[in-house]
Amino acid sequence: MDFRRNSVDHPPLTIDSSTVERVSSTKFLGVHITEDLTWTTNTMSLSKKAQQRLHFLRRLKRASLPPPILTTFYRGTIESVLTSCITVWYGNCSAADRKTLQRTVNTAAKIMPLSPPFRIFSLHNAPVKLPV
Repeated sequence: MDFRRNSVDHPPLTIDSSTVERVSSTKFLGVHITEDLTWTTNTMSLSKKAQQRLHFLRRLKRASLPPPILTTFYRGTIESVLTSCITVWYGNCSAADRKTLQRTVNTAAKIMPLSPPFRIFSLHNAPVKLPV
């Protein structure tokens, strides 16, 4: 990134006499990184994946499974997707991105009415529990 007022075209980057292709975004370790370092692409990808898994949570609810099983399913399949690499991107994502993620979490909370309310912010700030 070049923050100067008068940006200069940089020569292409070469490694071992081959030119490295410049891309606008890439996916590295499951995190979408864009050239302008916004996290909208990553947030949309995570939200889409979580929304697809909400379908199965609804199916389990219709099958009259007990709330502890629904909560376990939510934590294992939906919350794990939403919090993957959260320490990398959450602190710098926009308010609109956070709202998108929270909307997905709220939808899951409506499906599981006996569960405590989930907040995406609390998932980001939750302490790590080490095995004893």
